[in-house]
Amino acid sequence: MRPLIVALDVETDDEALRLAKKLAPHVDLFKVGPVLFLKYGGSLLERLQRLGAKIFLDLKFHDIPSVVQKAVERAGEWGVYSATVHAAGGQAMLEAASQATHRPRLWGVTVLTSLDQKDLSAIGIQRTVKDQVDHLALTAKKAGLDGVIASVQETKDIKKRCGSDFSVVTPGIRLVDESDDQKRTNTPVEAVKNGADFFVMGRPIIQATDPVAAVQSVYESLSSLTGGTRDAR
Repeated sequence: MRPLIVALDVETDDEALRLAKKLAPHVDLFKVGPVLFLKYGGSLLERLQRLGAKIFLDLKFHDIPSVVQKAVERAGEWGVYSATVHAAGGQAMLEAASQATHRPRLWGVTVLTSLDQKDLSAIGIQRTVKDQVDHLALTAKKAGLDGVIASVQETKDIKKRCGSDFSVVTPGIRLVDESDDQKRTNTPVEAVKNGADFFVMGRPIIQATDPVAAVQSVYESLSSLTGGTRDAR
């Protein structure tokens, strides 16, 4: 599976379907977040899947263990490829999620890329961002999750601590190193060089004049790396 995940961060199902139809020959995995899902529900997932798209359902479940387990089971019933839970929900919640029946791949959200050290301190977390991400990644690994969401800056340490088979998905990826509401961002090349199995891109592709050309430019940027657009797990 190719490492690029395109985030369908648009307002309507028509926009999402139009983009997915155009990009499905070039992209294996599309992210659907809460804005689209709360408006259109599972019917949108079904329509996207009929186009041949695999779905990363990014709803970041965080609740008591039994509720999260049932939510993960419902996600599995929609046939999605992967879903997210907050790794900060604790060992019991993560274990319940990992034990859900017919579950999709589960990726634990560590520290949002919109947060930095100052933000962690403001909510009472005294660990550094790196230490907090490492702690949550190890917690997710022990609980049986398949991987985590983390920035490029933490990817190498996660791979070292949790093993090469533990997936790392990096959000906040830009064609050039810039930021907006994201604080820990990077480029596709840096994501793959640091060991990311998948990386997520939204606006640089879906707002491009030619989204297909934007995807191709991402793959071209990776062509200098060993294996080019290698398959991810």
